[in-house]
Amino acid sequence: MNEGQIRQAICDTGRSIHGRGLTHGATGNISVRLDDGWLLTPTGSNLGSLDPDRLSRLDDKGELVSGDAPTKESFLHLAVYDERPGSGAVVHLHATHSVAVSVLADVDPADVLPPITAYYVMRVGKLPLVPFYRPGDPALAQAIRDYAAGHHAMLLANHGPVVAGSSLAAALDAAEELEETARLFLLLHGRPTRYLTPEQVADLRRAFPPDS
Repeated sequence: MNEGQIRQAICDTGRSIHGRGLTHGATGNISVRLDDGWLLTPTGSNLGSLDPDRLSRLDDKGELVSGDAPTKESFLHLAVYDERPGSGAVVHLHATHSVAVSVLADVDPADVLPPITAYYVMRVGKLPLVPFYRPGDPALAQAIRDYAAGHHAMLLANHGPVVAGSSLAAALDAAEELEETARLFLLLHGRPTRYLTPEQVADLRRAFPPDS
């Protein structure tokens, strides 16, 4: 895709995300890597009504080149791109069920969600819980870097998921899988549950490594 097509794809994705209730108001952000930088949704923007001509265009250091001012969470995206050279897009959502799981006290911070389905293991893999930092706190960038080298999906405590993919479609697919698994986890919470076994998980990860 050329840059104009990428800009339109970001806006179409934002409208889809917002229309299906995966984010709300002026929350969440989307970025796509370019050859000489990346495109990002602007600060204070509603993902349901993005303008392709007003997207923030940043260089490979995260400095604004053109367009509106970027979201204050731009450093999250830069940290992921720095640590994951193969990632072509990042989606950050405030999706309800994922956020709900991020505030539970009894989850494993090294791997928040259990292996409920094969597609969660295939598309998300392990999901670490990143400690809480206030929105826009630059210290969160270092925390993201610490996790991003080994994980393409992370859950920010009391905040929401950050998911990278080789393309925008792959990042969105994984983010949606994470949200649906979080919803299933909450529906099943407190009930006897048959999760995939470690052997089944290992087999899935060998056959279908998550797309980062």
